[in-house]
Amino acid sequence: MAISRPTVAQLRAFLALAEHLHFRDAAAALRMSQPALSGAVAALEETLGTRLVERTTRKVLLTPAGEQVARRAEVVLAELDRLVDEVKAVQGTLVGPLRVGVIPTVAPYLLPIILPRLAKEFPDLKLSVHEEQTDHLVAELLAGRLDAVLLALPVPQAGVMEIALYDEDFVLVAPPGFELGDEEIPREVLNDLDVLLLNQGHCLRDQALDFCRDVGARAAAATYATSLATLVQLVSGGLGVTLVPETALPVETGRAPNLELHRFAPPAPFRRIGLGFRATSPRADEFEALAESVRTAVADSGVAPGIRPARP
Repeated sequence: MAISRPTVAQLRAFLALAEHLHFRDAAAALRMSQPALSGAVAALEETLGTRLVERTTRKVLLTPAGEQVARRAEVVLAELDRLVDEVKAVQGTLVGPLRVGVIPTVAPYLLPIILPRLAKEFPDLKLSVHEEQTDHLVAELLAGRLDAVLLALPVPQAGVMEIALYDEDFVLVAPPGFELGDEEIPREVLNDLDVLLLNQGHCLRDQALDFCRDVGARAAAATYATSLATLVQLVSGGLGVTLVPETALPVETGRAPNLELHRFAPPAPFRRIGLGFRATSPRADEFEALAESVRTAVADSGVAPGIRPARP
């Protein structure tokens, strides 16, 4: 008589539910429907012959058996992902599926530059891209649902290896009439200006806040935006000034009238963009090749003057 065993899909569905303790959130994390997730968990319970979750009106609780299965499922799936990575590594450089996460303040500006090069340089690569904020990307990476992430360094969690790609300066974007002059401006000019920021969760917001604190400047407390596009439009409307990374300038300032760009005198504020991957991944050599391709694409694009190889 054949022994019924859990499937990988059932284990992934249950582990996501164990992480989120909510069917809707777990289904969203796996990009599947809530009924499909519920069906997979129910099938796992039937296979194992025991209840794994206790469904309440607001959330899900794990039973003692569920807690044990969650611990074991995490180990099993991590080993399975490692097996797949090892097989990919011996197939060749950047062959087959690669799941890459990108933060929103990088994706729309960097992807058009690097995707054509990757398609030409690695024709057998099957790339999928997911845009999310930093914390979510790192969580997905460590959970094995992403292979690598493009984000601002340093990565805020342990267990992630970093490859620096490039540094890019921040540029002050202001409406006309601020009389900041045509020369490079000192950092302290921000002391007299209201700096508009992105909403919480964006690493670019944290970087801008850190820079403002360094020079004793204030952030406009009542005005935030969910994207750089909205932020620049608010500046165009005269609500304040903001800091925009060099790669975003050609796109965002082209959409908004009545803007003046002011570069900072050295040392200018900057951010470092890099590639992150799990420290346990056997594909480090592949990610080095990916990083070098990204660096070359950025250098060849001539996208902006304030972009340069990452400083040692």
